[in-house]
Amino acid sequence: MTEMCYYEVLEVTKTCSSAELKKSYRKLAMKYHPDRNPDDKEAEETFKIVNEAYQVLSDEKKRNIYDRYGKAGLEGQGGMGGGFGGGNMDDVMDMFNSMFGGAGGGFGGGFGRTRRDPSQKYALDFEIELSLAFHEAVFGCEKKIDITYKTACNDCKGTGAKDAKLETCDYCQGQGQVLMRQGPMQFAQTCPKCQGQGKSVAENCHSCHGKGYHEEEDVVTVNIPAGVDTGNRLRAQGYGNEAKGGNRGDLYLTFHVEEDENFIRNGKDIYVEVPVFFTQAILGETLSIPALEGELDLELKQSTKDKEQYVFEGEGVADVHGGRKGRLVAQIRMILPKKINEEQRELLEKLQESYGVESSPHKSTFDSAFSRVKSWFN
Repeated sequence: MTEMCYYEVLEVTKTCSSAELKKSYRKLAMKYHPDRNPDDKEAEETFKIVNEAYQVLSDEKKRNIYDRYGKAGLEGQGGMGGGFGGGNMDDVMDMFNSMFGGAGGGFGGGFGRTRRDPSQKYALDFEIELSLAFHEAVFGCEKKIDITYKTACNDCKGTGAKDAKLETCDYCQGQGQVLMRQGPMQFAQTCPKCQGQGKSVAENCHSCHGKGYHEEEDVVTVNIPAGVDTGNRLRAQGYGNEAKGGNRGDLYLTFHVEEDENFIRNGKDIYVEVPVFFTQAILGETLSIPALEGELDLELKQSTKDKEQYVFEGEGVADVHGGRKGRLVAQIRMILPKKINEEQRELLEKLQESYGVESSPHKSTFDSAFSRVKSWFN
């Protein structure tokens, strides 16, 4: 990734607006943030490069220099060194406060509310995916979830060291950070050996094998609100990993909603396909169709067309935040007979003849086309 240009790093085009740039940065920062990817060194490196790219491209002056001269043009301009410094740090921190800080709890809350203690060997918040049946997401439900969470090892006081004895880290000399260089770029990185503590383990704890924690099982009962959809998240406060002091972080549930055999969901709207025989569509008829809460009467008008839609307001899914329901949209799928017998053929031919000129619309449509084509060769 270090060989990619900053625009490729942020997955935007060279002509992108500042709003598009910020939107893409937020998405990538959320994806690669260390709190969401504990012990993932590759994600940590990507996160740093994403931040560096944004600091350059979000500054108009630096962006102009970069567009003209590339990375080399930024050397000495304050855009390539210092890791997370630069004129747009306030902008970056504002976004991080909104993305990772101060979440109030409940549905759709932020992730990673507190800055991780360097001596804490694991993040307190963690996330799992929860599958929901279609009806469970639409109407809401109560779910019992089996989870496994981490709790600090008492024998080593969460340090991972035998008898909690630590020594000054020989990799960073107790600084907790090391300077890394990638081509012309230089930035500070949390020491990979001591994880920023400035101290390292002399001998692993025999109880936890140096991990600093044990794993416990728990059962969480969660009330899922009506209207959740795939990708929505819910915070279960106090069901995350346990810190050395006894406090527990939060559990975040990301939903995956299973599809239904008949209903198709698009946000708050529900679509249902209604198969209709061609004679029903021509004559018109009242049909009973399934709805989320029972049945609805669909009054087919005469000469209903294939793929025509009938809309029922307030028969869709409740908005997860406001409760207002969307629409149910019934879409017609015309069914034609696959075979006809002689008697049916005769009846259909008589029916066609009874319509006269109207039964052969292609003739009036193509008469002028035939004449035009003939004139091309005269």
